[in-house]
Amino acid sequence: MISVASENPCGSRMSRPGRSGTGLRMKSRSIRSRGRMFGMTFHDRAIIVSMLLPIKFAPAAVLAASAFAATPCAGLAKVSLPHVTITTAQLVEAGEFKPPQGQPVRVRSAFCRVAGTIRPSAASDIALEVWMPARDWNGKFQGIGNGGYAGSVGYGQLAAAVSRGYAAAATDTGHRAGGQDARWALNQPEKIIDFGHRAIHETALAAKALIREHYGDGPKRSYFNSCSNGGRQALMEAQRYPEDYDGIIAGAPANAWTLLLTYAAAGTHALLSKPESYLPDRKLPTIQNAVRGSCDALDGVRDGTIEDPSRCRFDPAVLECKGPESDSCLTQPQLQALRKLLGGLRTNKGKLLFPAISPGGEAEPGGWGPWITGPAPEKSSMFAFGTQFFKNMVYSDPDWDYRSFNVDRDYKAARRLAKHLDATSPDLSRFAARGGKLILYHGWCDAAIPAQNTINYYNSVVKKMGAGRTQGFVRLFMAPGVQHCSGGSAPNVFGQAGPPSRDADHDIGAALERWVEQGVAPERIIATKYRGPNPSGEVERTRPLCAYPAVARYKGSGDINDAASFVCAKP
Repeated sequence: MISVASENPCGSRMSRPGRSGTGLRMKSRSIRSRGRMFGMTFHDRAIIVSMLLPIKFAPAAVLAASAFAATPCAGLAKVSLPHVTITTAQLVEAGEFKPPQGQPVRVRSAFCRVAGTIRPSAASDIALEVWMPARDWNGKFQGIGNGGYAGSVGYGQLAAAVSRGYAAAATDTGHRAGGQDARWALNQPEKIIDFGHRAIHETALAAKALIREHYGDGPKRSYFNSCSNGGRQALMEAQRYPEDYDGIIAGAPANAWTLLLTYAAAGTHALLSKPESYLPDRKLPTIQNAVRGSCDALDGVRDGTIEDPSRCRFDPAVLECKGPESDSCLTQPQLQALRKLLGGLRTNKGKLLFPAISPGGEAEPGGWGPWITGPAPEKSSMFAFGTQFFKNMVYSDPDWDYRSFNVDRDYKAARRLAKHLDATSPDLSRFAARGGKLILYHGWCDAAIPAQNTINYYNSVVKKMGAGRTQGFVRLFMAPGVQHCSGGSAPNVFGQAGPPSRDADHDIGAALERWVEQGVAPERIIATKYRGPNPSGEVERTRPLCAYPAVARYKGSGDINDAASFVCAKP
């Protein structure tokens, strides 16, 4: 979020104020540092595409293409960096790359791969991957985030970035595990700090130093784009480490981590502490139809999308069974559980601590089914995240039972971790002062992270820094009908998957780069709904996403499936 390091090809330099640099001085390949998210989403699926050929060490032709580098790829194995041990430095051909973990990815162009570990503490074991194009580097650096509890490197995102000319870096944040598994955190306070914010920062420092050493020049611009826990990481960077990136995109940020996971535990308790409270998947269409029947037309057009769910006043009482229970109604215990979910996280006396998920996308694939209710009791992502958090991070007690949950006691215990895990500070003055730009986005039908939380964070920045100053470097785009990071029945593709692939009017990443590099702030971005899963296939619908607080309003005439029929207007 702006300015570029003044560097000579011999490697001795200092970054100038306002430039994208780490402030590192390099001498004889020794570099000193001056400073010390949830499952596979569209981010992972959309970018692991369109790349070919088998991987092997690069031939002489590719080696020659990197002859301009200050340090050849293989020579990076000897570079000395604080806390870093480099284990691999090799040129790799275009084609299929088989990573140490996970599925093969395809890369369109040859690249220099540097892998290693970062150990800022005795307990740290942070995986580092830095990929740099062997030719046609665009001079930019792309930082890659992690979903859920992290635990793996985003090789698909690395492949997409380097294929588009970016140098890129990723990490596992210090542990190897599934995205819903937090057992690595049990009695490991330093690993919690690594996961919380240290790993992503140390990765940025090491990556920029290696880029500078390899090319003889540092990145002219540095960007970070991630969603969910990756959105939390994005805000950690803007708040704690404002010099790491010039432009940051924080999608559906889990930035109030301790409250979000307490809300997950509270929701689990509401649904599962009594068997009769559980909401089976087959009842979700009944809830969704009732919500849309009440609120779909509030924006002037009935199209299956609630433009602004914050205006929706849905009363679950209309769903009460008047006779025998069926899939078209809810029992009293189920209604009570639903009200608790839609009421947000509250103290025992009713004080609101954290907002609720928004209604409207309950029955859609990727909606409440996988996230909240699950195919069976104790099989949802909400159950996994909430229980893993309290067992392994809050209480360090693998036997902790969600049935014992007490909000007044447990939220206070969780808040002790806020200093390491929460990215809620509204003070972005250091980031703004160096010219950084921040774009937030959130899908209104997100069943994993309440969309209202992102609005609340944006409003806190406005309150802290003033509306005028905030408008100078922050934009928020709410995406109606969009689920967690992506997906949903509404237009849901707007470049949120990674490095820009379309123009700035349709791609949020391109819009950020235009803002950073040309000073043109985005006021609307066109989202697209495609027929089928291919994000380059036939277009079904388009709709503008408007810079908050504006919302899309139907003009009163024209095709409701065409963005041209809508204007951005004050709510």
